[in-house]
Amino acid sequence: MQVQPLPVQQRVTRTAAPAEQGPQPARIRAVPNGTRARGFALYVGFDEAKALAAGTDLGHVVEALKRLVAEIAPGSEAYASVALAPDAAGGRDLDVVRLALQDPAAVARSRQTTDPEQDRASGVVVDISRKRLLLDNEPVGLTYKEFELLQYLVLREGRTIERAELIASLWQAGDDEVPNERTIDVHIRRLRSKLGRYEDIVRTVRGVGYRFDRHADVIIRHAGAPSPDLF
Repeated sequence: MQVQPLPVQQRVTRTAAPAEQGPQPARIRAVPNGTRARGFALYVGFDEAKALAAGTDLGHVVEALKRLVAEIAPGSEAYASVALAPDAAGGRDLDVVRLALQDPAAVARSRQTTDPEQDRASGVVVDISRKRLLLDNEPVGLTYKEFELLQYLVLREGRTIERAELIASLWQAGDDEVPNERTIDVHIRRLRSKLGRYEDIVRTVRGVGYRFDRHADVIIRHAGAPSPDLF
């Protein structure tokens, strides 16, 4: 199933009604036959500096929006994903967010304004369907376990994975070499060394484990469902 969020202003329209009848419910349009709306994506352009200046932080904004959704529509589910970009990235916050979270319209616009050869030659592609990693359009020679580690983190985007969970999930009791928590660090260090300048896509959570966060320079090609976890 593909989810292709459209900009809200293209999808929602209000029908004018006589004043005595009050406002009418918003009607969703541009939904192809044979499909039905199952939710929506709300892109918020708001960096940490602006949040601090407003006397809050991104975490509080997210929690407030989730509480509002739960109040308006009890029983609904909400999931927030933070958009990351390099420190030197320019442009409007909202445009950066839409591109980082792979909004189809933003991606298409970016491809139109970028040199196609350059677009194909930069960034990281984690190709889960083919079990391969491309770095700036060049294949990277990962071992089987290194790719398994990367894939495990990628499929659980945003969740910190403890070392013990990595061992229990990726090694069997009868394997020739079952690592301990310290040797997991060695495996991760080798993986990062092969990621080169993109090594920060695998983040260390001190005293806990490792996490993969959505990154503007990373494309994930899924073989099937994007994640086995429910957040």
